[in-house]
Amino acid sequence: MISLQKQLVIIGDSSVYGWGDNEGGGWCERLRKDWSKNQNGPVIYQLGVRGDGIEKVSSRWEKEWSSRGETRRNKPKAILLSVGLNDTATIGQKNGRHQMDIDGFEYGLERLINEMKSQTNVFVIGLTPVNESKMPFAGCLWYSNDFCNSYERRMEEVCLNQNVPFLTTFREMYSDKRSKNWITHDGIHLNSEGHFWIFQRLKSWEILTKWKES
Repeated sequence: MISLQKQLVIIGDSSVYGWGDNEGGGWCERLRKDWSKNQNGPVIYQLGVRGDGIEKVSSRWEKEWSSRGETRRNKPKAILLSVGLNDTATIGQKNGRHQMDIDGFEYGLERLINEMKSQTNVFVIGLTPVNESKMPFAGCLWYSNDFCNSYERRMEEVCLNQNVPFLTTFREMYSDKRSKNWITHDGIHLNSEGHFWIFQRLKSWEILTKWKES
């Protein structure tokens, strides 16, 4: 009898989609390929949508997650959440209003994690740096590293309070002098080297590895 492999749903924005990585398809795809080397390892489903923020992910996660259990009675055993960068952007000018202000973002993340936790295991990954000299993105959105840092710290606090594993990424990547070369010309998306860095961080994340092998 063939046993069903457990599933990990990775949901979020263009980072999950793999935008910018023309070599490996993104950190998510790199992780999927790495895990697929073990025929009995978890199956990864990538559910990234360009431009998504906390509100859009909150509105779609449950339907998408629940439909990927592969059998009628089964549901994926875990979710890896990667969202928040788009919420940090200000509209129209550097000091404009955020797409989602930081308090609203924190509240939305708390609610989202609560909903997810009631259904499955949850892991959360942080944000990535931007190239501020390339702003505004798409002619109207201003991203900044100060805001990325502030939003990631709120994410970390929420996960700590919710007892959910959180992988910090912004501070570690930003402090690496090479990281300026890991961002595409649009100023916000990682290139292949940046996606590889995230993949390596996830591959060595002990708590995710333990879940994978359990």
